[in-house]
Amino acid sequence: MLPGLRAGFTLDARLEADSEHLVWLGLCELRIMNDSRWPWLILVPQRPDVEELHELKPLDQAMLTFEIDIAAKALKKATGCSKINIGALGNIVRQLHIHVVARSEGDAGWPGPVWGHGLREPYQRARLHRIAETIRAAL
Repeated sequence: MLPGLRAGFTLDARLEADSEHLVWLGLCELRIMNDSRWPWLILVPQRPDVEELHELKPLDQAMLTFEIDIAAKALKKATGCSKINIGALGNIVRQLHIHVVARSEGDAGWPGPVWGHGLREPYQRARLHRIAETIRAAL
């Protein structure tokens, strides 16, 4: 483990409840959002009390960019989607986390944003595990 990773870090309860652990990357925990409408990954940098990208040290910023790239490429490969959306809002969950969402024309909210569109539709457990394994293999 890299120095400082996970020391004093606690995952926000809402992220914990709405997503499932996929894998530990160098800086981030990679999670999958439990919403079957869109394949949706979340990267959570393991730094305590960080809410904004600019609060990360420069090396962590570079590492986060690298890990976002890895996650986006894996999600694109695993899903064959036509568009990858990447965002860091933090208006509700203040803890810094990055959304990487696979989008395709004709999906539930196309072309609008995924936020605020209907209610979350959790995966069936077996399907969630299959998608998680496909994404892990694509990493």
